[in-house]
Amino acid sequence: MNTTTATPESAPPVDIRSLKTFAEFYPFYLGEHRNRTCRRLHFVGSTLSLVCLAMLVYTGKPQYFLYGLLVGYGFAWVGHFGFEKNKPASFKRPLYSFMGDWVMYKDLWTGRIPF
Repeated sequence: MNTTTATPESAPPVDIRSLKTFAEFYPFYLGEHRNRTCRRLHFVGSTLSLVCLAMLVYTGKPQYFLYGLLVGYGFAWVGHFGFEKNKPASFKRPLYSFMGDWVMYKDLWTGRIPF
């Protein structure tokens, strides 16, 4: 998969059920994240999820796992429903969507996708 040329605007319209590999899914995923505020909310939610993961490791308190899920998906879903005006891909392709979240997070950090 070549993410260096991937941009949120490059995703062609496709049926999500026809995407068999993550390499096929990721351009679709980016197309579902064209709105800059949505991407920023994903970034904040993912960052807070990592903080919760660190707190889980540091304290050993399992509730931080739940907190991580809540902030991660909470921020992302606000971005989708409030700004992107679409349904999150996690409803139909949860594993690929989760993977896409972290690849997009890396792509935002590295500047491959505009923050």
